[in-house]
Amino acid sequence: MSKALLICNGENFPALLKRLAKEADFVLAADAGADAALKAGLIPNAVIGDLDSASLRARRTLKNIPFIQVARQDNTDFDKALHWLARKKFTACAVAGAAGKRMDFTVGNLLAAFAYAKRMDIVFYGHGWTMRPLVRGLKFTARKGARMSLLPLSACKGVTLKGFKYPLQNAHWKAGLTMGTSNEVCAKHCEVAFASGRLLMYLED
Repeated sequence: MSKALLICNGENFPALLKRLAKEADFVLAADAGADAALKAGLIPNAVIGDLDSASLRARRTLKNIPFIQVARQDNTDFDKALHWLARKKFTACAVAGAAGKRMDFTVGNLLAAFAYAKRMDIVFYGHGWTMRPLVRGLKFTARKGARMSLLPLSACKGVTLKGFKYPLQNAHWKAGLTMGTSNEVCAKHCEVAFASGRLLMYLED
C-alpha cells in the first residue's frame, strides 16, 4: 500500500505534520500548503495546484522539487491534489491542514473527499481528532472512552455499530440525522458497517 501525506493551508501543527510525514511514502503540498510544510521543517516531494498562493519564499526554497500547475478553476487545490494522487494509484492519504481558517473550505474539502473514498483510504487529521469519509464499512482500533460521531450525508441502509457504548444493528438513517453523534468507544476493536450510503466519521484521539 502506498500512502501519501497531503498538506493544505488550514490549521496545521508541526509535531503532527512531522509524525505523519514519517509514516508516508510521499508528501504532497497543495499550493500554499508548501509554506505550512516549510514551517514544520518539511520538504514536500511535490507541490500542486493553480499555484497562486504559495509564497515566493516557498518557491525559492523548493526550487528543486516539482511544482505541478493545474490551470483549471472549477475545483480547489485540495481536489486537484486528490485527483493527482488517485491517478498515481496511491491507496491511502493522510490529510493535514484541510480544516480551520475558513469554514466553507473545511466543509468543501470534507465533501470533495467522497469522490475519491472508493479508491483511497482518506483520513483528515486535526488537533486531537480524525475524520474519515466512509463509503464502505470500516474495522479499526481506538482508545477506550474516545468520542465518536457518525454524520450521514445521504440515506444510509443497514447501519451496524460494534464496540461502542451505543451499539446499533441494521438501522436505516436519513441524510442529516443527528442520532449518530457523541457515541463512545468501549472496546479496543470497533466496527462501523453499512450496506449503502455515505457517512462522515469523527473520532477523538
